[in-house]
Amino acid sequence: MTEKQIDTGRFDDLGIKKNFLEILKNKGFEKPTPIQHQVIPGALEGKDVVGIAQTGTGKTLAYGIPLIQLLSSQKGQGLILVPTRELAQQVADALKQIGGSLGLRIAVIIGGVSSRPQIKDLRNNPHIVIATPGRLDDLMEQRQYRLDKVSVLILDEADRMLDVGFLPQIKRIFKLAPANKQTMLFSATMPSSISSLASAFMKMPLRIEIAPQGTSAENVEQEVFVVSKPDKMRLLYSLLKTYREDTILIFSRTKHGAKRITRDINDAGHTVTEIHSNRTQGQRKASLEGFSRGRFRIMVATDIAARGIDVKQISLVINFDLPDNSEDYVHRIGRTGRAGRSGKAISFVTPSEKMDIRKIERLIRKTLPILDLPIIAREPVSNFVPDRGVPTSRQNFGGQRRRGQGQSQGQNQGRRRNFRRDRQYGRSQARGER
Repeated sequence: MTEKQIDTGRFDDLGIKKNFLEILKNKGFEKPTPIQHQVIPGALEGKDVVGIAQTGTGKTLAYGIPLIQLLSSQKGQGLILVPTRELAQQVADALKQIGGSLGLRIAVIIGGVSSRPQIKDLRNNPHIVIATPGRLDDLMEQRQYRLDKVSVLILDEADRMLDVGFLPQIKRIFKLAPANKQTMLFSATMPSSISSLASAFMKMPLRIEIAPQGTSAENVEQEVFVVSKPDKMRLLYSLLKTYREDTILIFSRTKHGAKRITRDINDAGHTVTEIHSNRTQGQRKASLEGFSRGRFRIMVATDIAARGIDVKQISLVINFDLPDNSEDYVHRIGRTGRAGRSGKAISFVTPSEKMDIRKIERLIRKTLPILDLPIIAREPVSNFVPDRGVPTSRQNFGGQRRRGQGQSQGQNQGRRRNFRRDRQYGRSQARGER
């Protein structure tokens, strides 16, 4: 069943308490999304739930509303497991928005930062703990956290957690949590590993599938360019020039590639930031906030950002590199076209990757249009990158010099730098560095 076929009704019809309905109304939530409409009634009854829906469909409030209402009327604690630090903070912000006036206490437990404030938050007896499995497992080993109070256990983006190797920690958490807990599992895709997990640890779960797994957002226009590796950067420069007013998210397969792309986009005069695993948590938070608030028009990211970024104004996603897994393509392009907006996704595909496009097409059940390279993309890099190699007399290490000497040297330096950049991209893309 697709979203268009679902009558979502009103929040009033879902069994939500009157005081909570008032909060939702005051926060501007008037009509539930399809996943919220189908999950909330069963979740409020204490049933285990497996929810499958594409990104940007409102899964956080689908489990957040019943979780907060259940915890307000009974003892216990909610535990939400997520794959990334960014998603953990996004979930916390969403739940605080609807539960803050009720005195809701939330502890966010993530890696990459000091655990001391997190331990302090856990000792404050939070109503909800939102955690990445790695850091939570560490604190459990240190006996700083116990699962005996958990009455509701939620896995958000469960398939991604398994992709990044969290299955051992998740199994341990399931085994140590109380047997009578309520369990909810949400994901955009449902591989066999997740089905096995649900069968082993959930009690006759209510399965809700809003869209077939792998379904890409309907309001995202998708295009493909077949381009050689050395020419990718020229194509990117031309697209940034064409879409000069858009807020753009660019995906690189590797963190080193993301760093290089960011550097060269910045050299071309665009406002750009980056987010990947080589960045500290503070840097990642600053990048995401700057991108969300419009200080940066462009963000370059690895798949760490394919989920957990909820920036509604993203109008264009560019896959500079295709993802390793076809499912990640769905999550990447799901960063645009959110909250009812339209969006666009453009993918760079090398001739050797054409079979990968076929796999993606089978997954999303669509044929992706392959476009001819724009003429502008064949121009040299120097046409896109301002020549900043002209030194002033104060920058001259030799002090005094003849009139005109600095200008010619600067121009030569700029030409050499642009030549090196062209040659460097050809080599690095050919190596496929990670």
